[in-house]
Amino acid sequence: MSFCVFSLCSAALLGQEKPLWLDADARSAQFPNSVYLTGFASGNDLEKVKLSAQTDLLENLRVIIESKTTSEMTSIAENDNYDEISLFRSSAEKSTTAEIVGMNIENYIDKKTNNIFAFAYVNKYELIGYYKANLTLQIQQAASTLNTAEQLEKSGEKAKARQQCEQAMPLLAKIRSIQDLLTALDNTANTTALKVIETEQMRNTLTQMQARLAQGVYVYVESIEDLFGQKVDIVANKVKAELAKNGCSFTEDAEEADFKLKISVSTRHSSNDGGNVFCFADTMVELHDNHKQKVVYGDEFAQKGGSTTHDRAGRKAMDDVVPKIAEKLKSWIQ
Repeated sequence: MSFCVFSLCSAALLGQEKPLWLDADARSAQFPNSVYLTGFASGNDLEKVKLSAQTDLLENLRVIIESKTTSEMTSIAENDNYDEISLFRSSAEKSTTAEIVGMNIENYIDKKTNNIFAFAYVNKYELIGYYKANLTLQIQQAASTLNTAEQLEKSGEKAKARQQCEQAMPLLAKIRSIQDLLTALDNTANTTALKVIETEQMRNTLTQMQARLAQGVYVYVESIEDLFGQKVDIVANKVKAELAKNGCSFTEDAEEADFKLKISVSTRHSSNDGGNVFCFADTMVELHDNHKQKVVYGDEFAQKGGSTTHDRAGRKAMDDVVPKIAEKLKSWIQ
């Protein structure tokens, strides 16, 4: 949870009278629960005492959320709106994660005892007004982001669609925390006012889209392979076959890929031994993660192969380097 503190007031100046909020009864009269959320703490460390007062305010809010949630669900159950019960339960987290905008903190130091007191408070109606407007804004942003993701998925731009889904997740989490807070503070708040059904549909849309997008990782493969002057695709094709076993799909559009894989292979003569010829397949591999926008893996392999001719020995070396490359790539392509 986080705080957004707008003002810090101190009553620690010499000669200043004790504030009224030191007394519990006076505090309740000056800052009634019907209008304010409050928190109170004391101790001997100023920063810790102020933090404790803020925490106490948030704990009071959490208790209100739990109480209001139980009350709302009982009311819904009495009307047999079972679908609404499920939606309300999913939206009410019973936890306080929203920022408390406009929180004030006052502190007082008793010069005689050196005890420190802190009092945190915020006007409920100011919070309600702010978060009603903010809820509408957050829902609009989440809907727009999900719509963009759907359009990108339809056009086959899987990587970009996945990025939009990642942007939608914190927006929906923010919406849920705002719904929690308004549930606790606003007596007029209900599933309709909070747009619970609408946001639950967005969460379902996001979950289903992520499941579809996670069915396979897209890889773009670029290869240059030279088999004693002959251009081939031996290593690239066999690496693709191995990665396909790991759930990878392949695209001809580098911008749509999750990863870009570059393979460079050249062959060279090594030695002769009786009737056999031995050659090396010198291979360089580079894997670029499009999401992270950086090269995540790179390596070089000098794989030896033998057969009766240079061509066959070179092909054997190329074949034998594939399992080594595939094994390394599988730990990075997920």
